[in-house]
Amino acid sequence: MEIKATTKEAYQLLHDGALAFQHAEKVGLRIDVEYCENKKGELTKEIEKIEDRIKTSKFYHQWERSLTGKKKVNIDSNWQLAHFLYDVKGIKPIKWTTGGKKEENKKGSTDEESLSQLGVPEIDLILRMRKLKKVRDTYLESFLREQVNGVIHPFMNLHLTRTYRPSMDSPNFQNIPIRDEEAMNICRQAVLPHRGHQLLETDYSGIEVLIACCYTHDERLIYDATEGDMHRDMAIELYMLNSLNKSHKGEYNLRQGAKNGFVFPQFYGSYYENCAPDLLRWAEKGSLHDGTPALVHLNNKGLVKLGRSGRVRNYDKFIEHVRNVEDSFWNVRYKTYTRWKKRMWEDYLKDGYIKFLTGFQAGGVMSRKQVMNAPIQGAAFHWLLWSFIEIDRIQREHNWDSKLLWQIHDSIIADIKPGELKEVSQMIEDVTCKQLPKAWDWIIVPLKVEMDLCDIDQPWNTKRRWDGTVS
Repeated sequence: MEIKATTKEAYQLLHDGALAFQHAEKVGLRIDVEYCENKKGELTKEIEKIEDRIKTSKFYHQWERSLTGKKKVNIDSNWQLAHFLYDVKGIKPIKWTTGGKKEENKKGSTDEESLSQLGVPEIDLILRMRKLKKVRDTYLESFLREQVNGVIHPFMNLHLTRTYRPSMDSPNFQNIPIRDEEAMNICRQAVLPHRGHQLLETDYSGIEVLIACCYTHDERLIYDATEGDMHRDMAIELYMLNSLNKSHKGEYNLRQGAKNGFVFPQFYGSYYENCAPDLLRWAEKGSLHDGTPALVHLNNKGLVKLGRSGRVRNYDKFIEHVRNVEDSFWNVRYKTYTRWKKRMWEDYLKDGYIKFLTGFQAGGVMSRKQVMNAPIQGAAFHWLLWSFIEIDRIQREHNWDSKLLWQIHDSIIADIKPGELKEVSQMIEDVTCKQLPKAWDWIIVPLKVEMDLCDIDQPWNTKRRWDGTVS
C-alpha cells in the first residue's frame, strides 16, 4: 500500500506537519539516565535468577535430553521450544502457524499469546525473562545510547513513510509497550519533563470510531459513539450478563474486555475465533457484582469448562457464542457500516485505490482488511497531525516556554511550564475540539479530548486524568 496527497491541502498538511515535528525534535525529551542505568542492573539480576530457576527445573532437563548430537538448549529459540513442547511432550497447541501450503508444514504457535495459555510454569518464566530482556536491551539501552547530556531527540519521519502514519527512530517511541503495564511503567518512568516543568498528554477520545461515523453515517454507530456505551452493551452480550456497572472493578474489567478483546479488534478486521481467547483472558480479571468470578459465571452458563486449577479447559461453545455475537454486531447493530465496507471493497476492486476524506489516496496491492482500515486510521492520524501543527503554530506565536514534545498513537505530549498550564491546555482543547471541525466540515460528530497530567518534575508513568483545574 502506498499513500499520496491528491489535493494541495493534503500536501500542505504533510509539509507543515514535517516542520512542526522538526520543532518538537529540536526540543527533545529529557531522560533519567541514572534511573535507566540502575534499572538495567536490576533487570539483569532478575533475568539471571529466572534463568537459574529454568535451568534447574525438570522441564529444562527433559528439554536437554530431547536434543540430539551436541545441540544445547537455547531458551530464546522458538524452533527448539516448539519441537520440545509439541513434538516431544505432546502438548496440544493453542493455535497453529503454517510454513507453507502443505498440511505437514503446520507448526504449533510459539507467540506469547499461545504460550501464555499453556499453563506450564516454566513457560511463564521464559516469557517473563524474554519480556525483561526486551525492556532492558531494546528500550532502556536505546535511551542511554541516544541521550546527550540527558536529552534525546527522536526523529519523527513523516516525510519517509509510505503509509498514513509517521515512523520514528533514534529511538522509536512508537514501540514503547502499552499493553503490558509493567513494561510500560518501566519505560515511561525514564521519561521526564524539562526541569521545573510537567508533562501533559492529550488523547482524542475514541478517535477512530468517530472517524468511522464520518465515513459511514451509521446512525446506530453515531449514537453509540456520542451518547451510548457500545463497550458496556457488548460486554453484557459477550459475557451473558443481566447488567453492567463500570464503577464495580470486576465488571469494569469485563467492559474493558469487550472493548479491547472484541469491539476494537472487530473494527480493525479481526474475527470471532481470534477474539474469543482475548475475551477469556479479560474474564480472568473480571467478576460479577455478587463476587462470582467471570470464568465461573461462564462455566455455569455452559460456555466454558474449567479444570481443577480454575483454568479454562475447553471453550468451543464460547467460540460459537462469540461468532453469533459477531454476526449480530455487523448485520444488525451496525448494518449501515457493513454496507459501507462492501462499497469500499467494490470501489477498490474497480479503481485500484481508495480515497480518504482528508484528500489522500491509497493504492497498490491491498488486502480487504487494509482497504477497510486505511481510510479510518489514516484520517485519524490526519486529525492528530492538523491539531499538532496548529498547537505548534500558536505556542510559537505566543513564545511560550511550554513546547510540544512528540506524538504517539492517538496522543499529543507537551512539556508545560506550570504558570502556563491553564492557558496552554485551554488552547489545546479549543484547537482539537472546536477549530478542527471548522477546518473540515465533513466532521459530523462532536469531538472531545482527555488530558492526563504529571506533577512537576515527575516522570511520564505518573500521569493522572486531569479535569482542567489549576490550583
